[in-house]
Amino acid sequence: MLRFALLALLVVPTTLIAQSRTLDIYWIDVEGGAATLLVAPSGESMLFDTGFDVDDRDAKRIVAAAQQAGLQRIDHVVISHYHRDHAGGLAALSKMIPIGRFYGRGDYLEEPLNQKWLDSFRAVSAGKRTILKAGDHVPFKGVDTLVVSSDKRFLSRPVNGGGPNPLCADAERKANVGPENAAGVGLLLTFGTFTYLTLIDADWHTELEMVCPVNTLGAVTVYQANRHGSSDGAGAPAFLGAINPQVVVIQNGPRKGLGQVDDKVKSITPAGTKPRPFERNGYLRLAGLPRVEGIWQGHLSLLDKDPKHNTSPDMIANFEETAECRAHWIKASVEPDGRFTVVNGRNGFSRTYTAR
Repeated sequence: MLRFALLALLVVPTTLIAQSRTLDIYWIDVEGGAATLLVAPSGESMLFDTGFDVDDRDAKRIVAAAQQAGLQRIDHVVISHYHRDHAGGLAALSKMIPIGRFYGRGDYLEEPLNQKWLDSFRAVSAGKRTILKAGDHVPFKGVDTLVVSSDKRFLSRPVNGGGPNPLCADAERKANVGPENAAGVGLLLTFGTFTYLTLIDADWHTELEMVCPVNTLGAVTVYQANRHGSSDGAGAPAFLGAINPQVVVIQNGPRKGLGQVDDKVKSITPAGTKPRPFERNGYLRLAGLPRVEGIWQGHLSLLDKDPKHNTSPDMIANFEETAECRAHWIKASVEPDGRFTVVNGRNGFSRTYTAR
């Protein structure tokens, strides 16, 4: 009898542990590219983008994060678009760790200089590739993974509580920053009450396509800032106000993304319209959102080191120039009840939030 009781005690906790595993998100430092590794409660893994091709640096950093997560393979790899800082690390990565399936946008290119990265993606993913369209779902067990943009197409109807967006009425309009950025894959992940939006390099024009006149995305828990946090043609106030994030993560580099400001992006606001004024500094624009509880940065911006234009030092993972960078990650662990803890890999500093 005692033996059966002991067996029962061993079995029950194991089951409970399996059911209460967290969704883990690692924002890997790839020096202002993008690479985000997710591990679902089911144990499945997904990598969104692969960083640069510089001396296999970013592929090695991804593998190190995968090993830290206890992975021996990556089940799904999504490539957002065919720029070097997003698809460059894929070829090297595929030689370092087994990969299950590949996902991305279609094959057309408006910028021939990106042909190398499309060719690399097609070669590595041959026979294991899925072309994503807006409204598709990436199969990621236990986490709903909705494609909200791909190939300049967007959701046809709102999700996640979205609806008419009054901020569009007097919103400034801008031209696309580049065709490849506008064509990229964007994802909205949902795990219980927790939502995570990552649109990678979507620009101002593309942002407004998704939220004007109807906000198709709803308000989100965690938002990964577009274009690495730069405000050169991204971060439209009507977009940021619509998604109204609770926590923001900026995957910038020491001199890429956050701190870049370019007011030369062409305005295409209709004649006779007087757009509402807005905060020009990208960090302050994010920090001024009504429900933001925390902003985390991959790097201190060496383009603009003003402490007022960067988050708290405890919430910055790296401070160095590229040559000295230790490549610390930022990690979020999300509980099934919506509580989530964000940790700075550099110093162990953490904060816990509850998804609204």
